[in-house]
Amino acid sequence: MKIALGQISVGLDKQQNFSKIADMASLAASRGAQLVAFPEVSMYNYGTPMHNLVPHAEALNGSFVTGLAQIARENSIFIVAGMFESIPGDQYVFNTIVVVNAAGELIGHYRKIHLFDAFGWKESERITAGDGSILTFKCNEITFGIMTCYDLRFPELARHLAASGSQAILVPAAWVSGALKETHLQTLVRSRAIENNLYVAAAVQVGATFCGSSQIADPMGVITADQGEEEGLLESEITFNRVTAVREKSPTLKNCRPDLYAKWYTQHGILG
Repeated sequence: MKIALGQISVGLDKQQNFSKIADMASLAASRGAQLVAFPEVSMYNYGTPMHNLVPHAEALNGSFVTGLAQIARENSIFIVAGMFESIPGDQYVFNTIVVVNAAGELIGHYRKIHLFDAFGWKESERITAGDGSILTFKCNEITFGIMTCYDLRFPELARHLAASGSQAILVPAAWVSGALKETHLQTLVRSRAIENNLYVAAAVQVGATFCGSSQIADPMGVITADQGEEEGLLESEITFNRVTAVREKSPTLKNCRPDLYAKWYTQHGILG
């Protein structure tokens, strides 16, 4: 099947952001893609560190998701995109990825688990972390899992998604630019793909703050497509047979030792 990644610059104008999503989703469908993924918080950008996100967050049945559903239905394509989800009565929001199927139905959402309190950022000052619930869904013959940006640095989540049946992981991201950051992005995308024998596809924001370089790695860690630093649509074919062949040749999921890892984590206080 063909998947697409929409690399866009996201601003503080919701309608402008949504128009970009609508245009790219239509283009992806016209090129034969069955699924298109957009970056983390595609609905509305972070703004400055002091920017209050609460007035701009929406419920899962709000206008952003409703609009995605209409686009998906009109173009018969799955859409994956990021948003700030409101928490009633709270001064924090969730950083949420939603998945809408080709019939325009919201089939799941994932709330970012690992908040970006690193490289001078403090995401936890405005955002509440998810409770650990994961999201997997099927499109065509492929089972997809979802991670968000900073999650990529934590191999446990990718392994959990692989063990839960994923043959591909979608990573909507707003990867902050900086020294070595693009190198980190590609290294981590390839690493998660190689160690779990699956596809990893990162849809990344581009612009003044974020580095772009949306990319897709196959189960052997080969980068099959990279969008670079410009807005645009990235496409690639992914197949169930490729995953199966790699898992037969390099059976890391079969050969891993979670019984030992749990002991090591406990020994070092990682699990409490």
